[in-house]
Amino acid sequence: MNQTDMTRLLTRAARGHDEAVHELLPHVYGELRAVAARHLRRRVDASLEPTALVHEAYVRLFDGETSWSDRHHFFALAARVMRDLLTDRARRRAALKRGGAHDRVTLQGLPGTDGVAVDLIDLDEALGELERLDPRQHRIVELRYFGGLEMVDIASLLEISKSTVEREWRIARAWLGQRLAEDHS
Repeated sequence: MNQTDMTRLLTRAARGHDEAVHELLPHVYGELRAVAARHLRRRVDASLEPTALVHEAYVRLFDGETSWSDRHHFFALAARVMRDLLTDRARRRAALKRGGAHDRVTLQGLPGTDGVAVDLIDLDEALGELERLDPRQHRIVELRYFGGLEMVDIASLLEISKSTVEREWRIARAWLGQRLAEDHS
């Protein structure tokens, strides 16, 4: 399916056309599963399968007032929904254990944290703090790290230059690395 047809189908699905929602799934399932697998690969105790995460995210994407402008935006939102689902799950598990072990993820690509297990709730809080400090950097991290988008795609989606995306990515990674290192000390 070409990009134009995909965008039309996504637009119809976002407007609530059930047949478009069902027609869309086979075209996006593989990529959504890859995003889910990336999320789950980082988890230390992965008790959830990518298929279950994809299905739950897909339902949530089409259950609310969510809309997207194109394919990249759709996959960025899907990655966000998956991260939110996993964070909510970690919070529920932590609440059940009354402060017990939170879900942990291993981070790759953040200075000082490569391969280190980081509490998923701490990561979510750090990302929330980054979003308040610099919404664009937060969006770049979300699109790159969680959505798996390439720098050129992020630049196009955010309507900024690729060099700006690369610079903001480096700054955001450094800030997150420092912030998460503080949580471990």
